Amino acid sequence: MFESAELGHKIDKATYDMEVPKLREALLEAQMDLAKSSKFPVIILIGGLDGAGRGETVNLLNEWMDPRFIQTHGMGKPSDEELDRPMMWRFWRELPPKGKIGVFLGSWYTWPILNRVTGHTKAAELDQSMERAKCLERMLTDEGALILKFWMHLSKNKQEKRLKLLEANPKTRWRVTNRDWSHFKLYDKFRAVHESVIRHTSTAEAPWTIVEGYDPNYRSLTVGKIILEAIRKRLDDADIKTTAVHAPPPLPSIDQLDILKALDLNQKIDRKKFKAELEKYQGKLALLTREDRFKNITVIAMFEGNDAAGKGGAIRRITSALDARWYNIIPVAAPTEEERAQPYLWRFWRHIPRRGRLTIFDRSWYGRVLVERVEGFCSKADWMRAYSEINDFEAQLVRHNIVVVKFWLAISKEEQLERFNEREKIGFKRFKITEEDWRNRNKWDEYEHAVCDMVDRTSTEIAPWTLIEANDKNFARIKILKTLCKQIEVAMQKNSL
Repeated sequence: MFESAELGHKIDKATYDMEVPKLREALLEAQMDLAKSSKFPVIILIGGLDGAGRGETVNLLNEWMDPRFIQTHGMGKPSDEELDRPMMWRFWRELPPKGKIGVFLGSWYTWPILNRVTGHTKAAELDQSMERAKCLERMLTDEGALILKFWMHLSKNKQEKRLKLLEANPKTRWRVTNRDWSHFKLYDKFRAVHESVIRHTSTAEAPWTIVEGYDPNYRSLTVGKIILEAIRKRLDDADIKTTAVHAPPPLPSIDQLDILKALDLNQKIDRKKFKAELEKYQGKLALLTREDRFKNITVIAMFEGNDAAGKGGAIRRITSALDARWYNIIPVAAPTEEERAQPYLWRFWRHIPRRGRLTIFDRSWYGRVLVERVEGFCSKADWMRAYSEINDFEAQLVRHNIVVVKFWLAISKEEQLERFNEREKIGFKRFKITEEDWRNRNKWDEYEHAVCDMVDRTSTEIAPWTLIEANDKNFARIKILKTLCKQIEVAMQKNSL
């Protein structure tokens, strides 16, 4: 796999000096056209061996390009804040928006490779990490991103020679550390792992380009020309082809029976019992979240449901039992311009809390398979692939010891109409009812079908849906509090084993 990158590629200085001005001008023009169009982001990963010119390549790209539209991220050892979240969180929050270029020196490949070479993980764990990387890149490219991955390679002899040359020069001596030499001693292990990683993650949508890194002239021109050609080709494509959908969309049950129709929406709780149960479970939630064991987990409670199903009231019954310093509520509405410039899940990844915190999403990432699907705000390909992307997202959260509690609040069509009319009559509730709510009601059957598909495809063992019969608000509130307390208890018990 690395044979072509060990042939001794070289560009003489005269040729380099002649080529660079034209290349720089063309790169700047492409960069300006990219910024003007704002059609897609460019994500550049720079990986490879120590001494192969990774840092020099990044510095050169920043020198050649307009700094307003390119940003470099040196992804070194994760900080305590980053370790409190899933590994991909630190990369998600640094993704470039449409029209800009993000350069990653160190990426989602770096630490899985290092951990495998140093023996901290097994081959199976590396394989799992690579599958997650492929899922991320597939999702980013499906969202329109252009991903360019460069691997800087050196033969063992040339790596040693390069490190010695850098060490001998007073101007570059500081760049060679004990870590570089310790990695050099593991060259053969690194090479084997690198080859495995490149083989498994060089995909059609995000292939690796292996570059021999010994000669800086060859390395710089190669990387620059590939970036230019890729950006220009994407810009010049009049129409970016959307992903074709070959599978048929989900169909309603042929006997008209579904999970929502099977719910008993007539369940109620009397006022006296409600008060006693509310005090009991709010007190329990308060004590659970104040335990020392709670500091080792994270909780995300997510609320979806019919319009006027009582999400806001249920959320208030939860937060009144919590210390305001340790929870956060994220109300999800139509995406802002900033959010539309990023991949769909970015707006949710950015709000993942640290350990010992509880975050409540008032509506969530399921908007893509609900309102966006029904209202036609995204393509069929987008919402159909969203099921697997959401399951992958939640799996990453759970893998990091995050408790994901998902509630769907269901009410009958008749109950919704009664609540809509009540909201229009009562002054302090009028803000809760809009023309959009009435329009959504006209598509009741379409939303019901979408909800059933959503539950069938995303209610997993690790992040199941809890369906809440919400015709009686008090019954719904107690069931939500009970479920939340139970899931927190189970998580704390597992974590203490």
